[in-house]
Amino acid sequence: MPDRRLAVEAWESLFRAQHEIFERFAGDFARGPLHQGEYDVLLTVTRAPDHTTRLRDITNNLLISQPSVSRLVDRMVVRGLVTKCPDPNDGRGSLVTATEKGARAFREVAIEHGRHIAERMSVLSNDELEQLTALTKKLRGA
Repeated sequence: MPDRRLAVEAWESLFRAQHEIFERFAGDFARGPLHQGEYDVLLTVTRAPDHTTRLRDITNNLLISQPSVSRLVDRMVVRGLVTKCPDPNDGRGSLVTATEKGARAFREVAIEHGRHIAERMSVLSNDELEQLTALTKKLRGA
């Protein structure tokens, strides 16, 4: 078992790094066509085949509750960023599809946001980025 003090110190460092980086990236969404939550929904949707995914898959990828995701998606439908329809394979589920407007807005924000992420992460070598990815996947699977 690892040293408890070291474990707490590592956790706090990871938590603070995540918080500080999120603060710096907040500006990517302040001036753009999407809020952070909308971007996160569209990230999941645009990565799916035909830009369509199940609402439950969006919920699994976001760090907010299912009712909050549903309300967010409903607001995005009103804004014309996505469409939502019943899932023919799951009577209780819904399919969410990015509209052209939503996909365009996502690409617009993703270009700048991706550049900022790459700049911030450039303090790490490719080997360190691979290690960080492996370590965070290990922590998430624990």
